[in-house]
This record gives sequence, C-alpha cells and structure tokens, in this order.
Amino acid sequence: MSQRRMKAYTFICMLTMLTPALHADINVQDTLYLNLNQALEIALSENLTIKVADREITKQEYAKKGTYASLFPQIDFSGSYQRTIEKQTMYMDVEGMSGGLKVGRDNLYSVGFTASIPVISVPLWKSLKISAYDVELSIEKARSSRIEMIDQVQQAFYSVLLARDAYVVFKQAYDNAVYNYNEIERKYEQGLLAEYDLIRANVNVKNAEPTMYDAENSLILANWHLKALIGLDLTMDIKCVGSLSEYDDLILSDYIRTTMSLEGNSDLRQLDLQYKQLKKVEQMQKAQYYPSLALQFSYMWNSMNNDFKFKDYNWDPYSVVGVSLTIPIFSGGKKYTDVKQTRISMKQLEDQRLNTERQLNVAAKQYKDQMSTCIKQYQAATAGVEQAEKSYAITIKRYETGEGTMLEINDAQLSLTQSQLNLNQSIYNYLVAKSGLERTLGTNF
Repeated sequence: MSQRRMKAYTFICMLTMLTPALHADINVQDTLYLNLNQALEIALSENLTIKVADREITKQEYAKKGTYASLFPQIDFSGSYQRTIEKQTMYMDVEGMSGGLKVGRDNLYSVGFTASIPVISVPLWKSLKISAYDVELSIEKARSSRIEMIDQVQQAFYSVLLARDAYVVFKQAYDNAVYNYNEIERKYEQGLLAEYDLIRANVNVKNAEPTMYDAENSLILANWHLKALIGLDLTMDIKCVGSLSEYDDLILSDYIRTTMSLEGNSDLRQLDLQYKQLKKVEQMQKAQYYPSLALQFSYMWNSMNNDFKFKDYNWDPYSVVGVSLTIPIFSGGKKYTDVKQTRISMKQLEDQRLNTERQLNVAAKQYKDQMSTCIKQYQAATAGVEQAEKSYAITIKRYETGEGTMLEINDAQLSLTQSQLNLNQSIYNYLVAKSGLERTLGTNF
C-alpha cells in the first residue's frame, strides 16, 4: 500500500469514528423546513416593517374616530377663583349723592358646566371625509409594504435555491474529479498510465475544492439573509424545501397567463387616494366662506365672600342657553390663497401620476421581456445540459478505452458544469423577473 493510500485510509477511519458525534450535535438543534408559502407567512406576521404599517392603520382609525367626535356635544367642567385687590366704584345719578359706591367682595368663586355642539359646520363635515381617506391611504400603504415584502422574500428564497443548486453542481464536479483521480491512480499503480495523468487528475481535484467551498459559503449567506428578512433568529437552522428545477414546468404557462394591467399597482392607488383627499381639502377650504352655527349651554354656580368660611358660603346658580352664528367676512385673502395652493397641488399630483404610470409601464415591459429572454435561455440551457451529459459520459468511456485524453475529460466536465449552472441561472432569472413584474402590477398579494 502506498503512502498516499495509507493517509486516505487513516482519514476515512477518523471520519467514521467522528460521524456519530456529528449526528448527535445535529439532532440537538431542530431544523425548520420551509417552503415558499411558509416563508411568506412568517414574514408577513413577524417582519417589523409589516407591524409598523399595521399600527399606522390603527392610528389612523383612531384619528378618524377623533374627527367624528367633533359632531358630538363638547362638555367641560370649569372652576375659577378671583381675589379682588381694588373693588370697582359704581356711580349713580341720584340727587343728593355725589360720591361713588364700592361694589363687590374680596373673593369670587365660580364653578359649573359648559356644553357646545355644532349645528351647521360645513368645513367640519368635509373634514370627516378627509379622515376617511387617511384610513384608506394607510391601508394601501400597508398593502404596499406587504407587496414589497413578498417580492423580497421570494427573491431571497430563490437565491437560497440557486445557491444550493450551484453547490450541488460544484459538489458533483468535485466528486467526478475525485472519482477520476482514484481510477487514474489505480491504473497508474498498475503501470497503465503515465505520471502526468495522475498529476493532472490531482490538480483537477485541488481546483474543484475551493469552488465547492465558495458555493457552500454562498448557501450559508443566502440562508442568513432569508432568516433576517422573515424575522427568524439567525442561529436557527433552516432548510428551504424544493429546488429550481421544480419550477421549470410553470415557466411557459406563467408567461402566457401574465397580464400587463396596472390597476393593482399600489403607487398609483396611493396617488389616486391623495388626489381625492386634495379634492376634499379644496371643498373644505371653500366651505370656510359659509356661515357656521353652534348651540351653547352653560350652568354655573357663583359665590362672593370676604372671608374663607366655606361652610357659610351661598352658591347662586346661573345658567344660559343660546346659539352662536359666525359669518366670515374678511380674512386678508387667506382662504383664497389656500384654495389656489390646493389646486396647484392637485395639478402636480396629476403630472406625478402620469409620470409614474409611464415609468411603471416601462418597468413592466422590461420584466416581461426579461421573462421572454429567460424562456429562450432555459430552452437552450436544457438542450445544452442533455448534450453535455452525453459528451461527458462518452469522454469517460473513450478515456477508459485509451482513445481519449485527460484534457478531453476536463473540457467535458467544464462544459457540463457550465451548462448546469446556466440552466439553474435561467430559471432563477425568470423567477426573479416574474416576482418583480408581480410587484409592479400589485398582483402578488
């Protein structure tokens, strides 16, 4: 037995002894198996961005209730105390009386209730609809956050599948290199091959190792990114269920069913709600010219005394009820300028919506074209993998019969690896483009 074989045998024995311990450590940690739908469910329930958006909806609903509260009577309790420093002097045109008469007492107490309710207030009625649009706008923003989150999670999940499939490809290339090296070493010891072939095979193994380790590290990083995105602990062990090859049957059918309607786009919906809101603001500002009428009522108790003997105080009730009519006449042109500013904002919003719609149409068409290109790449890559697998199998047979060379094996292995990577990359690019299109159209939620 050669020294090289002795080292390999020793390494295998040590690995066999350590295997039970490794399995024991792995079993201690529970592995969370996730498919795409489960990852989305966790993200939509645990992601902090989504929670912030949901709390914004609740906040706006409370703000809306606060606006409606203005329609109900406003009841307040008040109390006041006044200390007279210098009493008022009252004069009366009475014959024989020339001096003034001091009136009042040192201490004045007043407690009671006041109530008011708007009877006619057009600006208040218009503001109620503005508050309703605030709630709708916060709901649409929360929907936009979910749409963005779904797109990010889908892309992160597809990245994990791509990294794992790439690792499988490079691992297969490494295993092929090791297998070829073992076969060549066996024939070299039998004197059937030259030392050059053995050295060349060993170099292929060493060259395949770093690429395989890089692919493994990329898979770990992709898992970390997915866990951070959906709100899981980074120390938790997860495993994404499935592979990119499982989506190949859906590529052509999804492309055929894809529409280009922007009705579900969240940005356009938000702009439409903002325009409606500005329209109500304009109506509310115009309503500032209208008269307003309010009903008022108060019931008070007053007491005036010169000492602080509270038990001897007399409290006299005093109550009034009335209406308050307010007719705006002049405010320096402020109402007029407010209306003009709102109209300009509406024009700006119309231009912004038109520009946004144009950009979204361009983005949607780009995604659709990318999907079409990826379909062509997928078809070409599929045929390339089939041919590369046949070529590699034929090259191995030729080398075993002495007709081929190690250079041909290297070329065949390189072509096979590249074609497999191209196939996985074409599926990944299609899924990412499809996810981006769904985000743009607002159809993924």
